[in-house]
Amino acid sequence: MDTNNNKPKFAVLGAGHGGTAMAGHLSLLGIDVSLYNRGADRIRAIQDNGGLEIVSNTDTVPHGHAKLEVVTSDMKEAIEGKDILMVVVPATGHAFMAEHMAPHLVDGQIIVLNPGRTGGALEVLNIIRKLGCTADVTVCEAQTLLYASRAINPAQTQIFRVKNSVPVAAIPAHRTPEVVKKLRKALPQFIPGDNVMKTSLDNIGAIFHPAVTLLNAARIESTNGDFDYYTEGITASVALILDKMDQERVNVAESLGFRAMTAREWLYIAYDAAGRTLFEAMRNNRGYDGIKAPKTVYTRYITEDIPMSLVPIAELGKLGGVETPTIDSIILLGSILHETDYRAQGRNVETMGLSNMSLKDIRNFIINGDLPK
Repeated sequence: MDTNNNKPKFAVLGAGHGGTAMAGHLSLLGIDVSLYNRGADRIRAIQDNGGLEIVSNTDTVPHGHAKLEVVTSDMKEAIEGKDILMVVVPATGHAFMAEHMAPHLVDGQIIVLNPGRTGGALEVLNIIRKLGCTADVTVCEAQTLLYASRAINPAQTQIFRVKNSVPVAAIPAHRTPEVVKKLRKALPQFIPGDNVMKTSLDNIGAIFHPAVTLLNAARIESTNGDFDYYTEGITASVALILDKMDQERVNVAESLGFRAMTAREWLYIAYDAAGRTLFEAMRNNRGYDGIKAPKTVYTRYITEDIPMSLVPIAELGKLGGVETPTIDSIILLGSILHETDYRAQGRNVETMGLSNMSLKDIRNFIINGDLPK
């Protein structure tokens, strides 16, 4: 496959807002990239167009027609001969992707979840192992999605911003430098993350998405989401609740022996947005300008981010003996709003493959890849 002198070949799995942005961006950078989507209807316009039209409001992001040779709903066709498999779907789709990738994986391939939310890489690795995949693949997760983007037409995507840096980590952690070296041949914004527990618990979407949606539910329903989600939806009062959730997340990480960055630190690293408080930092982030709220409260900010972000954070908190009352409240409110038991549906220690592991076992598995005997 990839050699030190050649750029790696990519498959982007998922043709939503982030997947089309990534596939189009890679193509415009001259990278060999395929695009996969589980539903054929979603990609028909892209196939007919011979690729994607990428629109950008900044000169730092390439734009124009991004040619794509392979646009398919056949997983084998999408990943065959590809070095790096970029999974860009809501975390609720990670299990599906793992199940459908498993029969076709070969030695040396790298799977990157963009992002993993919380426990994504652990879940995917657990699934492909349970399905009997013996290929020597490396499962990784990014701490967040590289892009702020929206698909504005079936074959047209607007990229608002490419983040300055996004940590990515592998299981086991010692493979991370090799993974990042390959990723950076195409996307230099990726930097080494310490390990997948840190990328999972540095999941800032868990803080910025569910609570903001729930606390703006009336406004979303009365305006059909016609307001700037971050800059108008996060007032000083909302930011106080986000800050309390954020502290609980950081406390969970510390209980497991890892340091998670605060949301305020993340805004500065990802967007150069500084502030004395979380509210000030959000107000100073130009990368969020123009991003509208969801049109309905039935959004992935709840359907994905509660079961795949907040629930596993709370579950990991139980392992470390840390209470998460504010996070638990948001899980409960989201479950009531959608009449769905998101705690029951969410990732837990079993689905993440951590059952019957001590904290020492978990750390050894994350860092060295060793399963307890």
